[in-house]
Amino acid sequence: MGGERILDRVARALADALGTPPLLIANDPEAAHWRPDLRLVSDLRPGHGSLGGLYTAVVESPAPVVCVAWDMPFVSAPLLRALADGLAGHDAFLPWSPRRHGVEPMCAAYGPACREAMAACLEAGDLRAVAFHPRISVGILPQFELRRFGDPECLFLNVNTADDLAHADGLWRRLESSR
Repeated sequence: MGGERILDRVARALADALGTPPLLIANDPEAAHWRPDLRLVSDLRPGHGSLGGLYTAVVESPAPVVCVAWDMPFVSAPLLRALADGLAGHDAFLPWSPRRHGVEPMCAAYGPACREAMAACLEAGDLRAVAFHPRISVGILPQFELRRFGDPECLFLNVNTADDLAHADGLWRRLESSR
């Protein structure tokens, strides 16, 4: 997008926000070649969807973690810092989202208390990325604050297909030309 891989954009935003290189969680056999400078970890519980990936991040991270799906090209360092700061009063801190659950679990901050709550849901077979929320203290970055960082539809855009990539690239071009 805009001549740069989405993974590189996300990795840069995370490094800028947190001051350390991010952890890359991926199961693809080629993942080691994507960013050799990043520590690569495969899912600790393969086949357990997004919650399995979040669980892996919480277990493998030495501290509270900010997770971002690597197909979200428009996340920004200021947004990620705000999410990390939200952990001061909560076990998890997620941004409001217009999507189904009302929050965006794939761009959120998770503290150590999430580990056991996630594990319990994985053991029970409830693989929803928000399944563990009733077991912990969850804070939400409200819509009016989230809008300081951009349009939520843009911030949380996932690129999963060639059409999604074309849409994201066009959106990026419009945003860049308006600056």
